[in-house]
Amino acid sequence: MSRQATLLLLLTFALAGCGGSLFQTKAAPPALYLLSASAATPAAAAAPRIAADLAVIRPRVRAGLDTDRIAALYPDRRLEYFADARWSGPLDEVIQQLVVQQFHATANLRNVSVEASVFASNYWLEIEVADFQAEYSAGAAPPVVHVHFLARIGTSADRHMLAVFDANAQVAATDNRMSAIVDGYNRAADQALAEIISGTVQVLSTR
Repeated sequence: MSRQATLLLLLTFALAGCGGSLFQTKAAPPALYLLSASAATPAAAAAPRIAADLAVIRPRVRAGLDTDRIAALYPDRRLEYFADARWSGPLDEVIQQLVVQQFHATANLRNVSVEASVFASNYWLEIEVADFQAEYSAGAAPPVVHVHFLARIGTSADRHMLAVFDANAQVAATDNRMSAIVDGYNRAADQALAEIISGTVQVLSTR
């Protein structure tokens, strides 16, 4: 065997032996965070059922927020993301599922589903996510979570728009820990969605 072939063979064995350390990482996976709907209230359970089927269309998300990363906005308008933390999925999917869960918990519609069944539903709801970030001030205080939803509801048969809602909520996190910041996200989303759901129920109950 030539010297060149011998060196090539030795190099192959060396790479095979250390391949695990070259191509594997010991970095911890990011923590995944869920947003959960509010618990069902007795008032919602006792309310008369509204004979309406609502399809929740996949939300449109502002550029920079259309990711599974959790956004932080600083005083100089710099948008960054918390390290080692992710939502449980892309933000449009997370918000869509949260909206459906919140309707089931707090509104008494006949059926609420995702957009796959939009043509089988009487009505549709579309949400645009304008703000969904933790906003820091110049000091070291915990951030204020800003959630801003623009929503439209309409009829499926002719795509006629019935109402427009502008829901804006700001909730201060109780601490700079990630769990407290995510809790702030959840409370702000609850407030914004409560306004949209209340308006939607009011519109559909009169039709």
